[in-house]
Amino acid sequence: MTSRGGGRGRRAGLRAGQVVVAMAAAISLLVTGVVWGYLKSTDGQYTRIDALDQDSVDVRDPGGQYGDENYLIVGTDSRAGGNSKVGAGTTADADGARSDVVILVNIPANRSRVVAVSFPRDLNVTRPTCTGWDNDKGEYTGALVASESDVKLNGTYAVGGPKCLVKVIQKMSGLKVNHFVGMDFSGFESMVDTVGGVTVCTTMPLVDDELGTVLRKAGPQRINGKTALNYVRARKVEAEGNGDYGRIKRQQMFLSSLLRAALSNKVLLDPGKLNGFISAFTHSAFGDNLDTQALLKLGQSLQSVDAGAVTFLTVPTSGTDDYGNETPRLQDIENIFNAIIDDDPLPGEKKDDEHTAGKNTTEGDAAHQAADTRSLADRTAPSRSSATLTAVSPSSVSVQVRNATKRSGVAGTAADALGDEGFQIANIGDYTHSSDKTIVQFSGGNEAEAATVASALPGAVLQRTDDLDSVVEVVIGTDFAGRVRTPASYGTEVHPVIASDSNDPGSLPADLSVTNAADTTCG
Repeated sequence: MTSRGGGRGRRAGLRAGQVVVAMAAAISLLVTGVVWGYLKSTDGQYTRIDALDQDSVDVRDPGGQYGDENYLIVGTDSRAGGNSKVGAGTTADADGARSDVVILVNIPANRSRVVAVSFPRDLNVTRPTCTGWDNDKGEYTGALVASESDVKLNGTYAVGGPKCLVKVIQKMSGLKVNHFVGMDFSGFESMVDTVGGVTVCTTMPLVDDELGTVLRKAGPQRINGKTALNYVRARKVEAEGNGDYGRIKRQQMFLSSLLRAALSNKVLLDPGKLNGFISAFTHSAFGDNLDTQALLKLGQSLQSVDAGAVTFLTVPTSGTDDYGNETPRLQDIENIFNAIIDDDPLPGEKKDDEHTAGKNTTEGDAAHQAADTRSLADRTAPSRSSATLTAVSPSSVSVQVRNATKRSGVAGTAADALGDEGFQIANIGDYTHSSDKTIVQFSGGNEAEAATVASALPGAVLQRTDDLDSVVEVVIGTDFAGRVRTPASYGTEVHPVIASDSNDPGSLPADLSVTNAADTTCG
């Protein structure tokens, strides 16, 4: 298995995450019906493009999704037109366009929450047979492009455009994508500047190997459009050590801050800011099924949703292959979207219980209520392994250690201590994203090896995953206090706590990356 460490995403050709403002616009404009009165006059300003695949056989439980609204929001890295004027590069740097950032937004039929799921741009996927796409013209070529396996998600858009990307996301998620919103660079800075900038917070100065210093100081600070563009696009930040995942987290934090500002009426009730924001958005966006009247109705139904009911997730992966593609953890991803389809509780979610209780009595809600409604604790809480495992010799266990905290040197400290206890340390590096829990991951029949490692780490839980072969992976979470104890003796029984098992179709991964829009923690 290729290491999850510093080699991830270290390639030239930085792409920008323009979808951030598209996403913010989509969410903030949906939470109040006031806005759509302004939008009635802007219907004709959207560039309309064929993107949806409404009759797809990949949609799971269509009855359970009745009444749901699912928006695929995409930012592209086209160098054409005005994009080269905002630091995007030129067509000589990167011809065509790729889906730089992909976010799938689910709004259930009962309108009790919003869930936004980010997909890494380098996610390994199989591209189906699609009609070719000419980005410069913004139209399909009419010629068919053969399917291909083991390609990056962002290349799917480059070859087959919006409709091809929708097919891939729809197959992976099982959600019926019924709205498509796309944006490129143009309009980004003016949208942020129109609302008076956005407040972000960082624990350290943000320095990118290609963009240079983005934020010169730590702490909360208000940034303008130009700085915001670099804030959401930087993906070569050595201090983050996790390539695209650090950028995804920043984008989610940015969206959360912008959403909170919109909900606090700083934008929604200021006609000047509102008109400028919407004008920049509509002149920069393209999409499918963005009818204003339908969106007005949706916006009115979401008026009581607050920031705590908006949750951002990132699909989990298990490292990169030889081509730099992120390997998706397909069972975990299926479990996540099943929970979304069933409107089950999600980690990090802060839904208003009173609002949740007042569900509409639609056919879709009945389908949701008839589905599995296990509590979040049932779906994610650790459960005792039913197997009796016997500890093995530490010298027979190969361990790789990953730092899933913002504290430097933690993985090295843990690795040294585990090595002192006799474990064979294969390599050390950073994890793809942060984790509150310390997790010992394993594949295949290596439960006993993983349980032996976990016995040396107080509070650690086990998690089955894919593609680790015989290696046991230790993900050091923020709960790690620096203590490693003597592991269970060879031949003695161990009873590990298993937090998530990919063979269990109902469990959610213990290391799921979550951002709640109401969370103002500086990170």
